[in-house]
Amino acid sequence: MSGFIPSTLAPENWPFSLEWLPQPAYMVGGAVRDAMLGRSREYLDLDFVIPSDAVKVARTIAHRYQAGFVLLDPVRRIARVVFPQATADFAQQEGDSLETDLHRRDFTVNAIAYNPHTQEIIDPLNGCADLQAGVLRMIAKANLKDDPLRLLRAYRQAAQLGFTIEPATQAAIRDLASQLCQVAAERVRVEIGYLLASPQGHTWMAIAENDGLLKQFFPNTTPESFRKLAVVDEVADLLTKHWPQLGAELQGYVRETVKTTWLGIAKLACLVHPDPRVAEIELQKLTYSRAEIRAVTTALKLFPQLKTANTQREQYFVFQEAGMVFAAIAVLALVQDTLVEAMSGDNRLSAYSPLITRYLNPDDLVAHPTQLVSGKNLMIALDIPPSPLVGELLTEIAIARIEGKVTTTEAAIAFARQLLKG
Repeated sequence: MSGFIPSTLAPENWPFSLEWLPQPAYMVGGAVRDAMLGRSREYLDLDFVIPSDAVKVARTIAHRYQAGFVLLDPVRRIARVVFPQATADFAQQEGDSLETDLHRRDFTVNAIAYNPHTQEIIDPLNGCADLQAGVLRMIAKANLKDDPLRLLRAYRQAAQLGFTIEPATQAAIRDLASQLCQVAAERVRVEIGYLLASPQGHTWMAIAENDGLLKQFFPNTTPESFRKLAVVDEVADLLTKHWPQLGAELQGYVRETVKTTWLGIAKLACLVHPDPRVAEIELQKLTYSRAEIRAVTTALKLFPQLKTANTQREQYFVFQEAGMVFAAIAVLALVQDTLVEAMSGDNRLSAYSPLITRYLNPDDLVAHPTQLVSGKNLMIALDIPPSPLVGELLTEIAIARIEGKVTTTEAAIAFARQLLKG
């Protein structure tokens, strides 16, 4: 493998020309590793090591291509250039040689360098052999201790690459597990996000838990938590098979600015305390956004109600509170049925099919009510001031409409007037 130069490393595929890179300069890290594994990326994420003037080189390239420039670390002299379909990080070489720099990295598979000027692969730590064997092997225990996030990153990369962790490396990680608490919570959260997004993530999260890495962040997990996590993807596949639109929603982001999917919300809900109030505190400590925390706590609160919401009135209130979280709530309800009631196959869907059908029908008045009368018009017609009472009356009108008791604005106002008379 060490003699093979993948085409994805070729400078003609970069967002900038090779002529702007000084000699020597080296591509390193994940881009080299993934290229040698034949893993393609839609969005290029390139890392370069340059012996001197790394920040200056980055500035020059950003200026030449009118790209974004970010100084990531002024002390270690690392800068990022942001292109429309790629980012390129430029780091000052650590130590007096490339080999010294590579010896300071985390795992051998991430310590392979490529010289684009000579098209040479430089592999002093036999990372190519570990790539072929599918093994993550530490370069040195001290390197893991230098940045304890590398402990968790081992499990994330094993999940993403389908690799195993070499036994001595895993033993070192167990030994250093308590050091992970020194890492900023938002950095830990990003790694957890990658694990939750990976199809093999649940397996490696359970291993990480056994190795002592997760308890400090998810103190209320139990073996049941990881059993739930293990069936989330299977349940999501079942829902997608029957309702592709729901499957598409599960893959959508909570918000454009929050790169957690609704499926990720369901997975997070498996790991936190089942009491939404306790779960909120756990997620705040991990610096999750308000939108993510609200989604998880809403899912925890409502999923037990899906099976018991039999009347249109009960269903109306579930839908009103669920909103966009409904898809994640459906996943959690089915996960619970799979494990607790030992149900399998399509039998699990029968209890939820009517609610899902309602949710996916934009014209369904139980799931997606439209107003017969506005609050303002109601206040004018009934001569009442703004107060919570207005909202209560609008809710009762919506339910009366669902039940066929009112169909017009006039009837809605008359119905509200009757309610006021009591």
